[in-house]
Amino acid sequence: MITGQVDANLDALIRLSVQSPEGDLHEVDAVIDTGYNSFLTLPIDEVIALGLIYLGRGAATLANGREEEFDVYEAAVIWDGIERAVPVDAIEGGALVGMSLLNGHDLHIRVEVGGQVAIKPFFPTLFNP
Repeated sequence: MITGQVDANLDALIRLSVQSPEGDLHEVDAVIDTGYNSFLTLPIDEVIALGLIYLGRGAATLANGREEEFDVYEAAVIWDGIERAVPVDAIEGGALVGMSLLNGHDLHIRVEVGGQVAIKPFFPTLFNP
């Protein structure tokens, strides 16, 4: 199970380990964003610091209706104890965990400052061989 906490802004935060291509682990505090359909966003400076592998360009329509383009990279994240390769959208702003990374999991958030965030797979054997 992955756990986190709701902060003073009522953002649901979890800590992720993101691995560089050389195998170095970097801890990232990421906000759960149920309105974001992809896997993971990281700030551009973090992507550069990790030396992630460039995959190409991506585009998304933001909540305000504006279309944004961004670079997409590949990273390995440690997700519930298992290393997973995921696409990472490099953006200005903070780290976000999207619905594609949460796919196959239950998400529970106690929405209050200090409330618990818990992410648990539906079928643990599918994610923990």
